[in-house]
Amino acid sequence: MADEILVERADGIATVVLNRPHVRNALNLAMWTALPPVFDGLAHDPAVRAVVLRGAGREAFASGADISEFEEVRKDRATAEAYNARTAAAYAAIEDCPKPTAAMVHGFCMGGGIALAMACDLRFAAREARFGIPAAKLGIVYGLHSTRRLVSLVGPSRAKDILFSARTFGAEEALAMGFVDRVLPPEELEPYTYDYLRKVAANAPLSVQGAKLVIDAVQADGGASRREAIERAEIEAFESEDYREGTRAFLEKRPPRFQGR
Repeated sequence: MADEILVERADGIATVVLNRPHVRNALNLAMWTALPPVFDGLAHDPAVRAVVLRGAGREAFASGADISEFEEVRKDRATAEAYNARTAAAYAAIEDCPKPTAAMVHGFCMGGGIALAMACDLRFAAREARFGIPAAKLGIVYGLHSTRRLVSLVGPSRAKDILFSARTFGAEEALAMGFVDRVLPPEELEPYTYDYLRKVAANAPLSVQGAKLVIDAVQADGGASRREAIERAEIEAFESEDYREGTRAFLEKRPPRFQGR
């Protein structure tokens, strides 16, 4: 299991690698189970300011759940419910990570792989990337949480098209419908992703994390249920050393050196 989810760190950015390239990084139950503690650890690591989620190699981000184990891990209602709870926990761990997250997509991104990518804040794709949700070809109903994320990104009509047809679509179409945020030549995807996140990591962490908190709260219910957390984040940022550093750096016409406190 230790080799199927890899975590690398450099320049304030953590990279979580789905590492089963021999099966296009298909996710087995052990990987779904491992993702929440991985992201929880990164959420509490002060040295990490942003997270990249990617698949090993360039053939696939993730080809979805490993269907070859379904006869064991999803063989009846009880095991299916337990399996779904594990996948839901993985998606939630990524969404709830306070650090900005980006899915870097090479190749195939299908089914559960799409749900993982949607759980990230941003999605950057190589031009040859291919997307699809084949649930209708497997007799599966795509879950409420992931479907809600899909609708929030592409709208209800396009979501119905994707789920009804179970078709595969390319990166340019994904960009046009709002599913991904950037499309780049394959050789430029990795350097672009890390350059972008290094710029994000250079900004004030409390500001970036506060922005994520507010935007996610607005999406959920207009911010009503998290109003106190938002107000607390605003006050903490105003009282932080980083706020004073940002002001001094601006007046002194130099780059700020933020510490996240």
